[in-house]
Amino acid sequence: MLHKAFDLLLEPESHPAAGVIRIDENLFAVGRFEAPFAAYEAGAVAQLSRRHARIFIENGAAYAADLGSKNGTTVNGALLREKPMRLQSGDVIGFGGKLAFRVRMEPRAVVRTYAAQPVHVTLTPERGDLGLHVVELTEFPFLVSKADETFAQYSDRYPHQVNYVSRRHAHIFMKAGVPFVEDLGSTNGTFVDGKRLGETAVPLQDGAALAFGGNHFAYIVGLRREAEPDGATNTTTTTSAATTAATTGPAAQGTPEDPDKTTFIATAHSFLDIFCVDQGQPSDDEINRETLPDERIPVRRRSRSKAVRFVSDLGVAFGGGRPMGRRVLLFGLAFVAAMIAIGSTLYFSGKDERNLKSMVDHGDYRPAVTVANAYLDKHPNDPQATVLGTEALLKGYLPDWLDQLKGRDFDAARSDVSQMATLAATNADARALVGEIGWIGRLETFMASREKADGHIRIYADENRMSELLTQWESDPSGHQRRLDRIASTVPAFRDLYAVALSHLRKLESDDSVYLAAIERLKASIDKALAPGGDPDALSGEIADYADKYPRLAGLDRVQDDLRKYLALGHAMQSRQLGPLIDAMQKARFATPPFQAQWRQLDANGLPTPDVVQRYTAVSDAWRNGQTEAAMAGLRSMANGPWADAVSAELTHKQAVASQFADLQKSRGAQGYDDRVLSFSESLDPVADAWFVNAIQPDLSALRQKALARADDWLSKAQTAWTQYKTNGAIGGDQRLETGLSESFKKQAKLLTDAWSSAQRAAQLLRQLKADRSALADKLLAEINAEVDLQRRSLVQLSPVLDPGLLSAKLALIGGDKLASKGGNGEERRAP
Repeated sequence: MLHKAFDLLLEPESHPAAGVIRIDENLFAVGRFEAPFAAYEAGAVAQLSRRHARIFIENGAAYAADLGSKNGTTVNGALLREKPMRLQSGDVIGFGGKLAFRVRMEPRAVVRTYAAQPVHVTLTPERGDLGLHVVELTEFPFLVSKADETFAQYSDRYPHQVNYVSRRHAHIFMKAGVPFVEDLGSTNGTFVDGKRLGETAVPLQDGAALAFGGNHFAYIVGLRREAEPDGATNTTTTTSAATTAATTGPAAQGTPEDPDKTTFIATAHSFLDIFCVDQGQPSDDEINRETLPDERIPVRRRSRSKAVRFVSDLGVAFGGGRPMGRRVLLFGLAFVAAMIAIGSTLYFSGKDERNLKSMVDHGDYRPAVTVANAYLDKHPNDPQATVLGTEALLKGYLPDWLDQLKGRDFDAARSDVSQMATLAATNADARALVGEIGWIGRLETFMASREKADGHIRIYADENRMSELLTQWESDPSGHQRRLDRIASTVPAFRDLYAVALSHLRKLESDDSVYLAAIERLKASIDKALAPGGDPDALSGEIADYADKYPRLAGLDRVQDDLRKYLALGHAMQSRQLGPLIDAMQKARFATPPFQAQWRQLDANGLPTPDVVQRYTAVSDAWRNGQTEAAMAGLRSMANGPWADAVSAELTHKQAVASQFADLQKSRGAQGYDDRVLSFSESLDPVADAWFVNAIQPDLSALRQKALARADDWLSKAQTAWTQYKTNGAIGGDQRLETGLSESFKKQAKLLTDAWSSAQRAAQLLRQLKADRSALADKLLAEINAEVDLQRRSLVQLSPVLDPGLLSAKLALIGGDKLASKGGNGEERRAP
């Protein structure tokens, strides 16, 4: 389409009912309240910003530019950032993640009638005593910038006023033959007829007052449209208000007829420059205190009002095509002026507004808030009442809030903010400022909870609050700062707290780069380890490393405690033994979110139901009380269900224990009785089989010396095997990776298994005898257990590379899942 006039069509991909958008102008605005998006359903434009993006056509090409929108603009999935992107037919452009359109270009079939009548815009300075030049615009768009010679030429005489103008302040462009002005997010604003522009462009009317950054660069707009040539005559369809002002108004020193006092703009700026944002460019704008948000610039008298032109046109109409006499014109003008004066008097002399201003002036701030809200409820767009209501709210309620924060009564401070938010319900200006006050309150409340600025940061407790505070600030740092500056200018007592809050903010930003990043990494490791296929056993060491590296990271002890309980629960589930599992379930009270989530998942999918727990608990109670028949009858009643295998194994074990105990009683006094008592003792669980332990306790006491000798023998064997294992060197990675079962692996695995089995028997027997040496045996058993656990976990991690049969054989040589086969108190449950 290069060098040809074309229309740009946006064909909906995401919301077909929206219809095709035809763009036949050089500039098209995308925003929540721009046409046609304002008519879309709420869900479609929920992620669209007010000033979201712009599409423009320049030099035969179409471009898209994002305006710093919250949810972004994409072209073919690529996110637009600081620079515009050229559009091609077939591209897919998306706005905010919900709206998507297919781009199509087609030749322009309709010739614009207004294109043959170019419009000239004249900007005549309102004040003639400042030496400002008239600005004559004949090409568009025109970028208002302090870097452009149009305004830079005054830098020596008016350095501050020039710095009130931003580098990308505003631009004037044509749309359907009508000039529009749009503010580009300038620091000090663009004003039309005294009202600061918002997010959308507004048309310029002949005679309008246009100001950039304050009252200094303030102009009267004159429009002149050239008619199509008619023979040899070329006339104008509209008299320039600027020309009239130049001859009759205060700006007579600078008119378009005086080339030395006129700046002619005969070359258009580029939309590519206007919408290409260098976010790394530091702002060197000065803040004009007179133009803080929502404050109005007084409207200057226009050199030639619409009323005058209207009366003049009436004079021509009733004069048969010729102007009527000056007297009639003056009478008409006087009549219009009188009507305007009467209307203005009636509007500005209302009782409510007079009362509101008087209350604010006399310091009756809280009653003034009530009056302002009642007035704004009926007149929501009244700027004077809005400003007065905001001032009254801040001065009436902010001091109490400051006192509550100083007194560290944060609940009362939150209540004050809630009250201010309620009172600001009808005042959008005040609502924005109350939002900043609430943010300061949350920041100070959080910092106070840490006792000191560099206090501990608690995992699963502080990081979300810190992220919320930082995210809100980073969404619009300059906007937050402007609003907070305004609060401080209205209530000077706020300045000290404001300075402290900024200091705390910098501290949080520092913590964000170190501690919050570390917390996110650790949380990711925990989530990965707890996911299917993860290795939760390896977490303990990693958590300990984080505790060493980040001394201000708190809450890791809770994570470690949850990990221990989770591992015990997991091992109990793997063992398929109801006793240890239900015991672990009763101890499982998790304090951190990832383990709480895992507990909920296990509870929903794999753990015994409350009915199974209740019935097994009754069985255990009966067994511990010696009611063996009742216990086994209870197990038989649980033979069906998902835990039938565990119930069957438990029933077999209890039957064996009961049978051996009965046989033991019959053989009392017979040869070999002492050995049978000791063997039976080793098969018992001190907790689950407490009744049988107590029943043979007299025999064990009588055999104490023999039992101690037996325990010492087991302990000696364990120490010998364990020492030899360590002397030979622990099983290494090379041995675990062997593609077969080498003799060295078999030898070391047997030593480790023998050491574990002997240490376990010695520890159990010494505990039953309550011998002093039981602590020594427990310590040795813990060391061996750790090595067995390490070797088993290391082998399991090699499952992707080892043959499954070989892996099973190696695990079996190490002794099977020794740790998972423990009883309720940590010992292995061996068959009698």
